[in-house]
Amino acid sequence: MVKTPDELALMRASGRLLASVFEMLDGKDLVGLSTLQVNDLVERFITDDLAARPASKGQYGFEYVLNCSINHVVCHGVPDREEIIRDGDIINLDITLEKNGFIADSSKTYLVGSASPAARRLVRVAQEAMWQGIRQVRPGAYVGDIGFAIERHAKKNGYSVVREYCGHGIGREMHEEPQILNYGRPGTGMKLREGMVFTVEPMVNQGTRRVSASDDGWTIVTKDGKLSAQFEHTVAVNSTGVEVLTLRRDEMPLVKGRVWHL
Repeated sequence: MVKTPDELALMRASGRLLASVFEMLDGKDLVGLSTLQVNDLVERFITDDLAARPASKGQYGFEYVLNCSINHVVCHGVPDREEIIRDGDIINLDITLEKNGFIADSSKTYLVGSASPAARRLVRVAQEAMWQGIRQVRPGAYVGDIGFAIERHAKKNGYSVVREYCGHGIGREMHEEPQILNYGRPGTGMKLREGMVFTVEPMVNQGTRRVSASDDGWTIVTKDGKLSAQFEHTVAVNSTGVEVLTLRRDEMPLVKGRVWHL
């Protein structure tokens, strides 16, 4: 659960590589691509350009390197050559990467082309909710502090937070302790210690928080068919607070100031 300085250095390296995958995707026009084409693009980049391993492939029998969750899909969307990304969609891409034995996990919801103002607002609030959770991370804080901050921000903006899926410890294994719920009460749950590494990954819905599973055994959708957005980072508890191991370059100005005052 608690990583040594050497292990943290390796996790930091994995996190930097994973951030570069999203930075590569940021420069792509997703309109007209199938979700399987995006999956294959990411797989080639991770294996050929980064000399790393896509950690999701083969995990729990999953055949692909990422989850792609469009519009009302909450999480675990399965890449498909028949599923085409359209102008106006929102799509969450959830990607993992392993290098030198340590795994990083991150996701981002992309606004595709001329997404509606309502979709843009949802995506913005979901990202803010993640950062509100991350800002709670420090030695001596509690897991419940993270979840409380996430849900409070979502509810304040008229949205709901999915409860069936949550963040998790991560390291040599994809899923380790502790679980990081996206709801909770301040001062409850496990106390955070320096060296802990875990993900913060709220899933925020336009309507009800209720979800249902699709027939493929993977894809989770909103019960009411309304939009859902998710953001995720792998973070480490350090002596002064938190380090975001999967931070992308475009987010660095946020961490330096503005985001902490949402």
